[in-house]
Amino acid sequence: MYTEEQLLPLSAVGQYIHCPRRFALLHVEQQWEDNCFTVEGKILHEKADSGVKESRGSIRIIRSIRLRSYELGVTGIADVVEFHRVLSEENGVPLPKALGKWRPFPVEYKRGAAKNQDGYKAQLCLQALCLEEMLKVPVPEGALFLGEKQCRIKVDFTSVLRVQVIESCHAMHRLFVSGITPPPTFGKWCASCSVVEDCMPKLTCHSAKCWLEQELKAIDS
Repeated sequence: MYTEEQLLPLSAVGQYIHCPRRFALLHVEQQWEDNCFTVEGKILHEKADSGVKESRGSIRIIRSIRLRSYELGVTGIADVVEFHRVLSEENGVPLPKALGKWRPFPVEYKRGAAKNQDGYKAQLCLQALCLEEMLKVPVPEGALFLGEKQCRIKVDFTSVLRVQVIESCHAMHRLFVSGITPPPTFGKWCASCSVVEDCMPKLTCHSAKCWLEQELKAIDS
């Protein structure tokens, strides 16, 4: 169990899974630079972060919900959480001024296309784990909204994904406490990274052999 002072940003789990060095540069060394991708992401989140509530039949939509998990040591804001009405015998939670019971369904907005979704799915699953801890109700699925393709992809929170997210949360806490930034691993994922200039993945490999291996790996991936 983590304390309030130990809570890390919920979004950090996706950064850690994508690249532990990126996580360390952002959260251990506190380095950050905006680029066109991060600016586009902020614009996409403006409506999601407005806090406006909506009702669409059997769905209630709430934006900018504050989440936290003391078991996993994270806190953050969910872009959108839809509450879907469920049958009376199913697990759900009551909502103000609404009859029946409702099950949370988190929706995360991302600017990118359907590439490298592991980090996206992990962040969304972590939101579900937070909701389960806070509301004491199962959250079996959610969705990603990909801004580049304007499409929505349903994500099932399988036991495999849940274990990956839980282990990654504890691993990023260990890295954060250690204060040691991992060495770089260069790949095509570096092209859109906002901290690539600080990371310098091509220059900080430890040897010519390391650089060659990373270049070949990037070509094959």
